[in-house]
Amino acid sequence: MRKSAWMGVCLLVVVFFWVNFAAAAPPVVRLIATGGTIAMKIDPVKKAPVPAISGEDLVATVPDLPKYATVEVENLANVPSDYMDADLWVKLQKSVNTALARPEVAGVVVSHGTDTLEETAYFLDLTVRSEKPIVLIGAQRNASEHDFDGPRNLLNAVRICVSPEAKNMGSMICLNNQINAARNVTKVHTSSVETFNSGDFGFIGYADNDRVIFYRYPLRRQHVALVTDSLPYVEIVAMYGGATGSLVKAATDQGAKGIVIQALGWGNMNIPMFEAVKYAIGKGIPVVISTRVPTGGCCRFTDFKAEVRL
Repeated sequence: MRKSAWMGVCLLVVVFFWVNFAAAAPPVVRLIATGGTIAMKIDPVKKAPVPAISGEDLVATVPDLPKYATVEVENLANVPSDYMDADLWVKLQKSVNTALARPEVAGVVVSHGTDTLEETAYFLDLTVRSEKPIVLIGAQRNASEHDFDGPRNLLNAVRICVSPEAKNMGSMICLNNQINAARNVTKVHTSSVETFNSGDFGFIGYADNDRVIFYRYPLRRQHVALVTDSLPYVEIVAMYGGATGSLVKAATDQGAKGIVIQALGWGNMNIPMFEAVKYAIGKGIPVVISTRVPTGGCCRFTDFKAEVRL
């Protein structure tokens, strides 16, 4: 056999084995750990849950993960989710983007505390543009408890990431096998493992024991390009019976770049709060009216001033 022919045969063999190995190689899922109850154990001195588990420790609790994917770990932070802030969100968004840009990565899992999990999920849904899924998980029971729910949530999140149907679903939260879209989801119970739901909108899917099922696509998704590493200071102020509006004025005077009013009903507020909103607008501060009611929206009045003063 001529040398050239022999080299050709060798090349074909190499290509054959490379193609088959690539086809057999499991997908990669990137786990970005940020802390929360899912990363906590009970401190014997403090008698309270404290940060104690790394992303690698969490992965070690789920021996079945290699059946679905190769899980890589990035320990971005290990803090309670009430410590999450704009700077951490920006760092997390960059890490997610970097991971999803890699062709071998099927999706990203973010482990996180449940208190602000919905805020982080929506931030990522707005600022990350990718067809690959981002699944956020947490736990309601810490790793010292015998029925720690973190391992199940991690396994389900990885299964969702490698599911073909999860493409173009954006950011999702999955706890207790239930899959919620980032835009609609909210925490509704302080301690139950069934703590997240989407109100009137319902779950978008379910991680069953044998398969991941999606019922609908999340509509009304938006994308907001993140063009700066420093997010502006925006304050959220609640309306309540007897509110004086002083917190709106204080936020304005402290340099807020925007204010959100968590109003009543369709967007209702009393006269003192209304006057405080006028004060903020007069200082050039954008004010957005929302509602503290879990479902429904705000009403758009053509003459808002007249409506408030009736």
